[in-house]
Parts: sequence; structure tokens; C-alpha cells
Amino acid sequence: MLVSLKEFHESFMQDVLASASSNSLQTHEAFNELVFEELVETGEISIDLELCYFEHLVGNKPMEVSGYSFEEDRKILTLFISEFSQNSMVSTIPSKTIETKFKRLRNYFDKSLMGLYKDLEETADYFPMTFEIYKKYQEKKIDKVRFILISDGQLSKLYKGVSNLVVNEFEIEPIVVDIEYLYNNYKSQNADTSFEVDVNLPTLKVPIDTDQYESYLAYINGNQLYDIYEKFGKKLLEQNVRTFLQFKGGINKGIKNTIDGAPEMFFAYNNGITATASSLNFDNDGNITKIHNLQIVNGGQTTSSIYAAKKNSKIDISKVNVQMKISVVTETGNHSEFVSKVAEYANTQNKVNKSDFFSNSPFHKEFKLYSEKTWIPSNSQNRTKWFYERVRGEYLNEQSYLTTSEKRKFEKINPRDKKIDKTLLAKCENAWMQKPDIVSKGAQYSFSNFAEYITNEIEKNDLAISEEYYKNAVARVILFRGVEDIVSKASWYNGGFRANIVAYTVSYLAYLTEKNKKHFNFSHVWEAQKIPNDLVDTLEKISKFIHDVITSPPEGQGNISQWSKKKAAWENIKKIPFDAIIPDKYLLSNKEQSFLKREEKNLKKLDKGIEIQSFVVGCKKEVWTKLNKYYNEEASRESINIKERDILMKMNNSQLSLPSEKQSVILYNLYIRAKNEGLIL
Repeated sequence: MLVSLKEFHESFMQDVLASASSNSLQTHEAFNELVFEELVETGEISIDLELCYFEHLVGNKPMEVSGYSFEEDRKILTLFISEFSQNSMVSTIPSKTIETKFKRLRNYFDKSLMGLYKDLEETADYFPMTFEIYKKYQEKKIDKVRFILISDGQLSKLYKGVSNLVVNEFEIEPIVVDIEYLYNNYKSQNADTSFEVDVNLPTLKVPIDTDQYESYLAYINGNQLYDIYEKFGKKLLEQNVRTFLQFKGGINKGIKNTIDGAPEMFFAYNNGITATASSLNFDNDGNITKIHNLQIVNGGQTTSSIYAAKKNSKIDISKVNVQMKISVVTETGNHSEFVSKVAEYANTQNKVNKSDFFSNSPFHKEFKLYSEKTWIPSNSQNRTKWFYERVRGEYLNEQSYLTTSEKRKFEKINPRDKKIDKTLLAKCENAWMQKPDIVSKGAQYSFSNFAEYITNEIEKNDLAISEEYYKNAVARVILFRGVEDIVSKASWYNGGFRANIVAYTVSYLAYLTEKNKKHFNFSHVWEAQKIPNDLVDTLEKISKFIHDVITSPPEGQGNISQWSKKKAAWENIKKIPFDAIIPDKYLLSNKEQSFLKREEKNLKKLDKGIEIQSFVVGCKKEVWTKLNKYYNEEASRESINIKERDILMKMNNSQLSLPSEKQSVILYNLYIRAKNEGLIL
């Protein structure tokens, strides 16, 4: 059951307040961050997003901006402005307010094109944004400009939009992201009705002996593919695969040569596109006219190269035709898993890192499991837990069927300020792994990097995600948030670059620990659920040192924001003489660390055995019937030995009411193997 707009608004505002409190932000800053993260994750804007606030008056023209984003491949500049009313009820945004906000943004953009950066302090956090706008304009890299107003209010049904929004040669596209827009995003993420693509594709339905999905073969013209990507951008790309790698605007040399020299041969030479959809519309001739929730799961390189050929190289793509396979999942409950599996198996044309399928990783399942069963240390009778939100909106979804009293109980056990999403976790983990430059590149970029790391760790050791890891990871979140609070309240902090200072401070604590040839003892942070006072003193000194260094970059590196994103910045900081004393109780010797690791692995093995047994017993009878049939088919018969076949047959015939731990492991492995081979269970 999806929640109402009113319920969504109430929940969202509580998220804003919780985020502001736990991250030491003003409420409007927390609101901006949450909305911007949502827009990046849904592909509305580029991951190259800079958040900052600038308000100034030049003559009688007020200027205001909250951040900017630039999408290299489509050459789209997006400027943001915020209107945060913080009303307890959903309120209407006055048309006059919208008009005023867009005028302020227009004034800022106009002055930026004229060289506003020359009048600003280089150490101000809004300087890089203003300079980059001017630079890209001078280099003629901007093709399109969008103004986005974000608000916690709701657009009036009578709102007719803003017209004649023009600056120099740019006709601005104004967009209002209101609470209803965010609510619709939430609904689409939970109902597979994200967006619709209008097409006209001749198609052939493929006869398939299953009621789980339908498949169609079609072809699409280069110009039509270009127009679709021009309109929808990264929303087209299956979010679990190549979100950060695919659409970079470059042209594959082989593809470019074919497009330019022999476009009529493109269909024969290229592997084409594999896509999924939630549903299709057809005309009377059987042609596809509308694709609902189109996701390109393979062929991103093809799509981006065709797009870049026309956009950047001005090559004629009218004679290019691309083959297209579209699969439509008919069981809506399995849509996300189906799309991810199609993506995983379809990607053979180009190398795909395993981290690109991180949303299917057992890491999420394990981390979620520990968050559900691990209570926070407390002397109070009111015990609480940290809530791991693997999928955006999960916290709200879990309450959608609860009564009012049950919701109160849920929030009491799972307070909003104890909510961790996957991008926050990635940011905190990367900072501790001494990757402050990666964290400085933004939440989504940091998440991609973390996904690659954790996937490799799981592959090396399936016991890597343990209860101890979970507690330490939460402690690192507490540490990161605590440093945010330290920096925000510091007498020397005058605003700007807080995210960079925090990431580098946490990384430097890890560096000092490593320099002492020790391991950090996170148990003290976990037990206290905050940074203990003796550690606060150390972090205050480190953060002051980091601030001074970051805001005084080397000659030729005047753009502080860009400098912080470079590995050289971190290497430079480590070379500067500075020392801070870490209290001994936070430092573990190699011997102590090894002992803890061994103990944890033993506990993990025990936990895993019990979990597998519970999983097997909990599976429905149909699962074992389907598996038994699968392993008796010609293609799979040789992949199962006599012992495995006997146990599976007994399980299917209900002869094993309670399989032993060893039998459960065998059944579980058969289940996972079949699933990995494409069987939908």
C-alpha cells in the first residue's frame, strides 16, 4: 500500500529534521542535500554536482543560487535555487515566489557569464561554481541551460509556468521540483511506472514458453535513439549497471568509423541494445508506440557513441539502425530482480565490473540482517537499532501497512537519526580507507568506488561481512557525523568546504593510526554511540590542520573544490609535518586485531549455518519443485551429483521436514546456483 502525499510530506520533513540534527546542518541545507541526492540517484542531474549557497545584491538586482551541475555529454548546465518553507502541512507555492526565485537565478547566471568570479574571494565555496560557469561559457561548452527550483511546497494547479526566461543566447528551461514531484518519484520507485518513452518501432514478438516475461525484437533509427537520450539521459540506464561508467560522451573508435564511413553497415557490425520495460503499447499494425520504464541494460556504449557522434562531431546518423531486444517482465513483483539479472547476463559486448551489480550483492542482505538484529548499547529500557535503508524509501515503505500505534513503536525502535543509506555508508567507509579525494567527488561517485571494493572483498572472503564489521561500520558513521559537528562548531570555521574538511579529517585519523602500525579500536565509539571526549580533542586538532591546508592549495591549484578531488591533494597533505596524539585505548596491536578477526570468523560461520538452515526451511514447496525439475532437465542434469540429487528429491517429496545443517548447505547452494544461471524463483 503506497502512502498518501500528506503522509509522504510528513515523513520527508521528519527526514529533513533528523538529517539536520545528525549532520549538524541548517534545516534548509539538509533539505537541499536530500533533494539533490534524490535527483542524482534518479538520473535527473549529473553526479558532478556542486552544492553551495550564494546570495548577493548588485545594484538593484538580487542574485541567489544553491548549487550547480554540468552534464558533459549533453552539455547541459543546471543551476539550482531553493524555497524551503518548513510548513507542517503541504502548502501551495505562490506563483510570485517562483517568479522571484527564477529572476534571482537569472541575475546570477547573467553576471557569471560576464565574469562575476573576478569579484569573489577565491577561498569562498561558491567561487569554483561561478568560475566554472564562466569558463565553460567562454569555451562554448554549454548547449542548454536549466533552472531548477526545489521546494517543500506544492505547485498550484493554476500555475502556468515562467515564460521568456532568456540570458544572452540561452533560452532557459525552468523546472520546479516540488513535494508532489518527489512523491511521484517515490511512487515510481515502488510501482515501476517511472516514465514513458514515445516511439514507433516495427517489432516481432518472440515465442517463449513462459508466463514470466515477454520478449520482442525491433530496430531503432540513430536519430530516434539520439532524441530519446537527449530527453531522458541517464534515466534510461538500468540503475544497477554502469550508472557511473557508461554515458561519458566519448565515441568508441570502431563505432565512430562505422557511423561516419559505412552507416548502412552499422546494423550488421554492432551487437545492438538489450532493454527491459514494465509494459508496452502497440498500434493496429503491431508496432511499439510507447515503452513504459525503458531501461537499457546492455548497449550503453552504443547509445552514448551514437549520441556523441551527432552531438559533438556533427556526424549524420540518419542511416544508422540499431537492433534492439526488449524484454517485458509480466510479474511486477519480480521486476527489479528480473531487470538486474537481464543486465548481468546481457553485458558481454564490453567488460562490466562486478561492482556494477552491487545492488544484488549479498553485502546488502548481510548488512541489513545485522541492522535488524543488533541492538544499540543502552542503559535505558527503550532499546533502539540503526536502520539500514538499502533502497530509497524503504524506511517509509516498512511503515505503510502499520497502524498509528505500530508506526510509533517502529520509529521508537528505529529513530530517523539512526538511519543509514548506502551512499552515506560508502562515504564514511571510503573516508576511513583514506580516500578523501574520492569522497570529495560526490556521494554517487563515492558509492561506485565503494561498490567495487566491497564486491572484491566478498569474492575473496564470504565471511567479510560480520557482526563486528557491522558495528565498526556504524561506528565510522558516528565518527564521520561527529567530525561534521566538530567542524561546524569550530571557532576557525567560517563556512565552505565542510564536506572536504570532514572527509580529509577522518582519513587523516586513519593515516595516523596506520603510521603508528596499529589498528583503530572502534568498540569505544560503538559503546558510547558518539565520539568520546578524549578523541574529540584529537579530532579538533586534526580538523584545524586539514582546514588550513585545504584552503591554501599549492600554486596553480587555486580551485579548492577541484584540488580536493585529486589524489595529489591527499598525498600532499600526508607529506606536511603534523602530529596528533591518539589515546592508547583506541589503538590495537596486530596481535590483538588478529585475535578479534579469528573470533569473529568463528561466530560468523556459526551464524551463517543457522541462517542457511532457516532460509531452506522457510522456502515454499513450489521452490523445491521448480528446482527439482530444473536439475532434471537435459541442460542442468550434469551439474548435480548423486548426493545432491537425492537430497533435493527428498526435499521436494517432503521427506526432509527439518534438513540438517549440512543438507541445508547443499540445498542452499543448489538454489543459488540455479538462480545465478537465470532461473527465476
